[in-house]
Amino acid sequence: MSGTNPRLRAVLDDIPAYVPGKAAAGGNGPAFKLSSNENPYPPLPGVMESALAAAGSLNRYPDLAATGLVQALAERFAVPVSHLATGTGSVGVAQQLLQITAQAGDEVVYAWRSFEAYPIITRISGAKAVEVPLTGDEEHDLDAMLAAITERTRLVFVCNPNNPTGTVVRKAALERFLDRVPSDVLVVLDEAYREFIRDPEVPDGVELYRDRPNVCVLRTFSKAYGLAGLRIGFAIAHEPVAAALRKTAVPFGVSQLAQDAAVASLAAESALLERVDALVAERARIAGELRAQGWTVPETQANFVWLWLGERTLDFAAACERAGVVVRPFVGEGVRVTVAETEANDIFLSAAASYRKELDR
Repeated sequence: MSGTNPRLRAVLDDIPAYVPGKAAAGGNGPAFKLSSNENPYPPLPGVMESALAAAGSLNRYPDLAATGLVQALAERFAVPVSHLATGTGSVGVAQQLLQITAQAGDEVVYAWRSFEAYPIITRISGAKAVEVPLTGDEEHDLDAMLAAITERTRLVFVCNPNNPTGTVVRKAALERFLDRVPSDVLVVLDEAYREFIRDPEVPDGVELYRDRPNVCVLRTFSKAYGLAGLRIGFAIAHEPVAAALRKTAVPFGVSQLAQDAAVASLAAESALLERVDALVAERARIAGELRAQGWTVPETQANFVWLWLGERTLDFAAACERAGVVVRPFVGEGVRVTVAETEANDIFLSAAASYRKELDR
């Protein structure tokens, strides 16, 4: 018997592991988790009932085509059923997008810093990640992204609002960008936080996709809809892209519980809007108080705020943890803080105020 290990792909050696938001410890540890952009509210009305009913058939495979959900989405967004594809969260669909577009020798362009899964799924595909720095205002530099596109570019991610900064790309700039991207390059508008946008100048990606065959829109039920634990997202794209996504989907990857819960969530839109409005109000309060304390906070249209802290990032995160809340640090850059329960937000604001006073001494 040989003592050598199985031969694995060398590209895996340079792929960073995805870092989830740290959990709240409970007991004597931090009481609130503000590190994963989760919705603090329980499932929407009707969701638990749908999930419990589906749980009675766990011995059966789910609907492979997610027929009921796809039909509900087609009606909700006024798109053909054939333009829809589901997956295990929007990140699962994003990985499928890499599978259908990119391979070794190809390039994928995205802003940086942006969603931390982009470099992971890009490198897994074998493609080269082309990371374009954000502007000084923490926004996408669309001109630089255009300049980064080459004949080897197969896909471009535009995270709008951007995770983790919360900043947005507005309609006029995005349309100019889309009009200049080569038609054979797929542009993915990642709109995981779409429901939290209140800036009227930020476009709905679904409207932009309609007459642009090279535009795909990503959405998720994990954030505003509060189904993070069920892992369900979807893409809206023209038939060639959507059909390819369905081909590359893991068979039966989206559980029946997730499908039925998503349908029930779509039917509870009035309750959803009330919850989102409350979170948006809290977002405004948090950002306003942080600025009053002396912090520079980018305008955010997501369910989180971003603080640039540089070398103080880990120290600030530790101070928050001691106070009772866990935030998401990005070493050497800053922290992302989810808008959560009022009590949790108050603890965070108090911790930030105390830290600021120490800085100003």
